[in-house]
Amino acid sequence: MKITGWKIKFCWVKAHIGIQGNELADTLAKEAAANTDTAECYYKVPKSVVKSELNAASVAKWQMEWDLTTKEQITKAYFPEVAQRLAMKINLTRNFTTMVTGHGNIKSYLYRFKISDTPKCPCGNMDQTIDHLLYECKLLRKERDSLISAVSKPDGWPINKHTLIS
Repeated sequence: MKITGWKIKFCWVKAHIGIQGNELADTLAKEAAANTDTAECYYKVPKSVVKSELNAASVAKWQMEWDLTTKEQITKAYFPEVAQRLAMKINLTRNFTTMVTGHGNIKSYLYRFKISDTPKCPCGNMDQTIDHLLYECKLLRKERDSLISAVSKPDGWPINKHTLIS
């Protein structure tokens, strides 16, 4: 049906008072807001909202699984919170990956897979583990002193692993 002869004019009005269409719209809006029986209906949701909500749900699920797993304890010490790790810009190197996973060219790891004859560190002190390399190895004293001065805080040394990568 085609309507002809209508003249529509848009203009600013100070209030709804005295204008029949505006008063009706105001009344209907108040009724709808007060009516708790009316189901909410959204026809359009921005894609950014959907992506944001899916991302938040995914990170929450990942965190729940991360908290429940009994594996990856070395990595968990550095990255206890999934969301914080995802927000970090990290330059991944072989040494960094070895440090935060415990997998790589360290004696205890190689010994576990029978690639090395011994888990002992060349310093002769104890097994060559990530913790030993970071906190105790005599051969790495110079590098550790440099690291300590770089992350020096009133808390002192040893610093927790999560703080090391922050």
